[in-house]
Amino acid sequence: MTTATTVRVSAPGTPVVSDGPFAETKEQLGGYDVIDVADGHEAATWAAKMPHLAGGGGVEVRPIMEFDA
Repeated sequence: MTTATTVRVSAPGTPVVSDGPFAETKEQLGGYDVIDVADGHEAATWAAKMPHLAGGGGVEVRPIMEFDA
């Protein structure tokens, strides 16, 4: 994954993953979580478990670039 993906839930327990960042104008940043996973698919799987998605929210999943110190 080189760019953002957005995870939403369309029906109870059914995640919908779309390419690219997408935010409704009524949405705003409510915080962020950093998780250590193998790839973007695993990150999207974890994002789909966020409890606020049941209320119609979305989670943007982005990779973090690692730097050698």
